[in-house]
Amino acid sequence: MGDADVLQFDDVAVPEPQANEVQIEVRALGLNRAEIMYRTGRYVIEPVFPAQLGYEASGDVVAIGSAVSEFAVGDRVSVIPAFSFHEYGMYGEVVNAPVHAVVKNPDGVSYEEAAATWMKFTTAYGALVNMGGLAEGDAVLLGAASSSLGLAAIQIAHMVKAMPIALTNSAGKFDALRAAGAAHVFLGDDPDLVERIMEVTAGKGARIAFDPVGGANARRLIQALSFEGIFYLYGALDSRDVAVPVMDVLSRHLTLRGYELFEITKDSKKIEEAKAFITRGLASKALRPVIDRVFAFDEMVEAHRYMEAGNQIGKIVVRL
Repeated sequence: MGDADVLQFDDVAVPEPQANEVQIEVRALGLNRAEIMYRTGRYVIEPVFPAQLGYEASGDVVAIGSAVSEFAVGDRVSVIPAFSFHEYGMYGEVVNAPVHAVVKNPDGVSYEEAAATWMKFTTAYGALVNMGGLAEGDAVLLGAASSSLGLAAIQIAHMVKAMPIALTNSAGKFDALRAAGAAHVFLGDDPDLVERIMEVTAGKGARIAFDPVGGANARRLIQALSFEGIFYLYGALDSRDVAVPVMDVLSRHLTLRGYELFEITKDSKKIEEAKAFITRGLASKALRPVIDRVFAFDEMVEAHRYMEAGNQIGKIVVRL
């Protein structure tokens, strides 16, 4: 565990795929904040050494295990985060993946785009659509909206004809967020945030808040929710406790809950629904991953450092 310098390349023999596994020659990897947290010992599971990393990959099927009928050698596929780093890791030239976590790439989607797709769109889809039932006319507050997941949530909101309201910590990101489709953009720590959100929602408030930040500013997001609104906290970029406005929760019947991707990807029915929704969005071009920067595989340390700096707008991809 430690800073990015602890990452190292090892030559290992990749075993033949077992039952219900697919072996993939990797062409591109998508980086995720979870990998930084695991590397530094701040993730929801503790590292087990020798440790492996990587939730998202895209490439070509080179072998299949027994009982696999959905895929064939030569298929262009991607991997969805639906496993633990104790089980699988996608940082490699050739990797094995569980068949339930593999999906075919739609036509017209590059390896880099595919590798930048599934973590963010599945995470956003799960909370907003599958659980939250986001629908036409609803307003949704998106914390850290310039992240790859925030941008994905903006696109999903448009796909269901909802109104995405982007929150950021930098006024310098306003134009990029508007260009990405945000109906409105505000600073997350604006002391008048509640009033601004009520103004753009005609006094109703937002039905859903989808936030990876938490901390002191989460109070304003909760106060800006509509009657029976839902606050999903899916990260802890600010690790301080969330201050809960009790009277708002009571008087407007609000729901506050933690949320993680695995609620979707470890449920066989929900993951198939997510695959169908996202594949449909990719095919229609309603969903398109935003890629901030592409690194070479031997630049993995630099790619991790770039993510830790937090200045990206969109996904960081590593090309093999």
